[in-house]
Amino acid sequence: MDKDTNLIQIRKEKINELKNSGINLYPNDFKPSCSIKTLKKIIEKNPDTLGEKGDQFYMAGRMMAINKMGKSSFVRFKDGSDQFQIYLQKDLLGNETYSLFKKLDIGDFIGVKGPLFQTRTGEWTLLAKEFRLLSKAVRPLPEKFHGIKDPEIRYRQRYLDLIINEDTRQIFIKRTKIVASMRRFFEKKGFMEVETPMMQPIPGGAEATPFKTWHNALGMELFLRIAPELYLKRLVVGGFEKVFEINRNFRNEGVSTRHNPEFTMVEFYQAYADYEDLMELTEEMFESIVKQISDSTIIEYQGQNIDFKKGWQRIPMMDALIKIGGIDPAIINDTEMLLNFAKEQNIHITKKDRHGKILTKLFDSLVEPRLIQPTFITGYPVEVSPLSRKNDENPELTDRFELFIAGREIANGFSEINDPEDQYDRFLMQVRQRDEGNPEAHIMDSEYVEALEYGMPPTAGEGIGIDRLVMLLTNAASIREVILFPHMKKNI
Repeated sequence: MDKDTNLIQIRKEKINELKNSGINLYPNDFKPSCSIKTLKKIIEKNPDTLGEKGDQFYMAGRMMAINKMGKSSFVRFKDGSDQFQIYLQKDLLGNETYSLFKKLDIGDFIGVKGPLFQTRTGEWTLLAKEFRLLSKAVRPLPEKFHGIKDPEIRYRQRYLDLIINEDTRQIFIKRTKIVASMRRFFEKKGFMEVETPMMQPIPGGAEATPFKTWHNALGMELFLRIAPELYLKRLVVGGFEKVFEINRNFRNEGVSTRHNPEFTMVEFYQAYADYEDLMELTEEMFESIVKQISDSTIIEYQGQNIDFKKGWQRIPMMDALIKIGGIDPAIINDTEMLLNFAKEQNIHITKKDRHGKILTKLFDSLVEPRLIQPTFITGYPVEVSPLSRKNDENPELTDRFELFIAGREIANGFSEINDPEDQYDRFLMQVRQRDEGNPEAHIMDSEYVEALEYGMPPTAGEGIGIDRLVMLLTNAASIREVILFPHMKKNI
């Protein structure tokens, strides 16, 4: 029998003993008067009015440390906001209550009532005049001193990670603040928050492999959305000129430090705007969020300082491939020579890939990892931008950008196609790519084309990966650190 199994057995025996003695192990009638965080604020504002003859407080939480000293004990407990100390005396509580306390374990939830006092070391402490068991834990917590080192356990049993590791708690507290800050920014700019379907008859809005499901009543196949884009633009057609959605996307792809098959994005669309307007808006939003979270425009991410102050560099993709990627400008438009170059660089590209796809694959390997400071890459080829408006001066390229920070893509935005004939032709191009063996190419969406035929104003739209943004602002190396319950293989 291993150590944990033995401890569980001991606790179960103790539970049976408590039950047999008439103790309610899981009551539901204790109400704390405030949180520990609020209690500390009260102490900070009114230290002179507190003491053993002052106000009494009802407090509740999980016991995290117990120091038993015969007829008295100190307990450190925590609730969802902070930690605090309790002092228990046998003479004050009575023999029966104190005996109950001595049978309890770290991890159990307790409720206490009493006034405050300061110990000899000056630490404010709650003097327990009443004490109750609120919930008995069967399993022991991991040793707090050693924490949970195995990431497999931390991700599978996130609740333990949150109990033991304060750094983990702070990541998700900060994540909530980041999303709230983003939502406030859009609302101040006059955007309306909306919700669009998670299950769609046609997966669209991005190149990706979808998850499939089946609706019994309708007798039809549906797909978990890979992006909300085509529905959000329908709303622009309908007259909502500034919309945004913060929600989940689903892509049936691999799992890595940067990818989770279920992830959170914000997508937003603005009528009478172009992709350059969105670059300005993105700079303003990111700088605002970073200032609120970090009190500075500069953060440290994995040993590198990143400055979010407005005025980010903007580089056309072709220039980036030449100046940063080291590609000879003489071969940039020659498909065969690019394939040979890729082979020399050990970059896997097939001859089936079209010229625009070859350029983006070379960019992913040679340029993207080197873009540390916030950088907009513009001028993406039409072949890899099926929903982006063609550039007026060079119709081989689109009015599109991608934002890169710390060597990874964070956002994708462009001026939208509002010419239904052009959009139909782009879908046809995608259909041909599917026929040529690209399973992630778009499917023809005739209903979306029909919506465009009713007229959509000049519009620009953008998607931002919230998980990756949170990674940056919490200095997390893996996306699993910023998703509460990341997807993992079954624990067999």
